Amino acid sequence: MYDKKVVRRRRAVLAVLVVLSLALLTVYFGESGSGSLHAFSRGTETAFSPLEKGVSLAFKPIRNLAGWTGDVFNAKKENKELKKQVAQLRLQAAQGQTAERDSAQLQALVGLTKDASFTAGATLVTARVITRSPTVWYSTIGINKGSSDGIALNEPVIAANGLAGRISSVTGGTSQVTLITDESSSVSAEVMPDGSAGLVEPQVGNPDDLLLDYVQKGAKLQVGQTVVTSGFRSSTGDSLFPRGIPIGRVKRVQPSELELYRRVHIQPYADFRRLDYVQVLTGRAAELRAQLTP
Repeated sequence: MYDKKVVRRRRAVLAVLVVLSLALLTVYFGESGSGSLHAFSRGTETAFSPLEKGVSLAFKPIRNLAGWTGDVFNAKKENKELKKQVAQLRLQAAQGQTAERDSAQLQALVGLTKDASFTAGATLVTARVITRSPTVWYSTIGINKGSSDGIALNEPVIAANGLAGRISSVTGGTSQVTLITDESSSVSAEVMPDGSAGLVEPQVGNPDDLLLDYVQKGAKLQVGQTVVTSGFRSSTGDSLFPRGIPIGRVKRVQPSELELYRRVHIQPYADFRRLDYVQVLTGRAAELRAQLTP
């Protein structure tokens, strides 16, 4: 019974408050801006303004922290995306540079062997360099073609612009090339156009300098002349290279230790420090062995 009375009282109070509120709103919107209710409203705003500012200032660090957290999260996300984009651009640049370098070497190989007399009767097998000498002597390289591709021992190997070496060992799918910069290498050669002959040997440890020895003292040699393979065997070793493969150019001539000869320094055409692709002249080794005599 008591509870019902309380409920009725609360309802009555609520009804009175609703009626008063509607009456005040009616008066407020009906009076002019200088009326008493408008003045009371402005006074209330003035009185509570410091409190409102204080609450706003109190919560500002929290709002700033929330904004900073959002900014940090967005910055981290953007940074991650930028790093991903940079990595992709680096990869694209590296691939582009690699493709450009490979293309330059392959074009140089094509330019060297196209219509060249030394390729007559041979099949050209293009191979990629997969291993290099573990030292700075630039003596050997490994290629990704072998006997299954028709490659045999002692076949000539051409690099971009000039002679590289010969096949010294073969497996089914790979081969090893002994470069003309190896200490065991010797190549019979001649200086063009006069045909002065000699033997090209390495300046061990310096792939940018080959030595043409046993050139007759009276030979007419000039800086810039081209040195090519002569196509014959010397008395000191095999020369299983067909005639006319470019080796390098004359860069310096000096007296030899042997009185009757001169020593010629050659700048090789092949860049032994940066061999990526080579071509093997296959099918010529057996023919040359039959033709050549000690």
